[in-house]
Amino acid sequence: MLKIQDLQAFYGKSHVLHGVSFAVGAGEIVALLGRNGSGRSTTAKAIMGLVEWTGNMEWKGQSLSGKKAFEVAHLGLGYVPESRDIFPALTVHQNLLLGQKKGGAKAGEGSRWSFDDMYRMFPRLKERQHTEAGVLSGGEQQMLTLCRTLMGDPDLIIIDEPTEGLAPKIVGLVGEYLQTLKQRGVSVLLIEQKLTIAMVISDRALVMGHGGIVFEGTPDQLRADAQIRKEWLEV
Repeated sequence: MLKIQDLQAFYGKSHVLHGVSFAVGAGEIVALLGRNGSGRSTTAKAIMGLVEWTGNMEWKGQSLSGKKAFEVAHLGLGYVPESRDIFPALTVHQNLLLGQKKGGAKAGEGSRWSFDDMYRMFPRLKERQHTEAGVLSGGEQQMLTLCRTLMGDPDLIIIDEPTEGLAPKIVGLVGEYLQTLKQRGVSVLLIEQKLTIAMVISDRALVMGHGGIVFEGTPDQLRADAQIRKEWLEV
C-alpha cells in the first residue's frame, strides 16, 4: 500500500533523512523503532506532506509528491502526532465529529467505524463524551486522538509514540486498539521508542539510526540481534 524509496527530508538546511526505503502492506502492523533524533517522526511528517522531502513515495500506486497534508489524508492516510493536538474547548464527541471526512477520495463510502465503535473500545471516552477535551487526562487525550483519526476511516494510520507518558493499564488498551485496527484491515505504522508494545503486536520491525534504516526484520529476529539493540535502541 505504502512504498517509500530513497526518502530524503530536510528541516531548513538540516538534512534529516538519508535515503530511507521501506513498505507497509495491507493489514500489516510495522513498527518504526529508534532513539529520539533518529528520524522516525520526520519520516511520518514527510509521508503526510508536513516537511520538505525528495525521493519517491507512493500510496496505492499514486505518487505523494507535491501533495498537501489534507490531500494525503483524503487519500486514506491517518496521522496521530506525538503532540496529540486535540481541540481543548470542544467536547469529546465534538472532537470525534471533526474527525469524519466529507468529500475527497473516500466520499460516499460507508465508514467502517462509528461513534459506538469508539466508545466500545474506550468506555472512558463514552463516560466523558460531553466533557471538554482540555480537562481530560493525558491517557484520555491519547485515546481521543487515536479515535478522532480513526473516524476519518483511514486505510493506514501512522501513530507517533502512542504510549509515551501513559500508565501501564492504558498502554495495554492502546495495544488492544491496534490489534482491533488490524482485524478490520487497517494498516499501522507504529512509531515507538519502547520495545514493549511494538514487539508484541508488530508483523515487522524497522530500526532507524542517523536518518536511515539500519535493521528490517521480524520482532523475533530483532530479539535475537543483541548488537542492533545495543547500538541503536538501548539507552
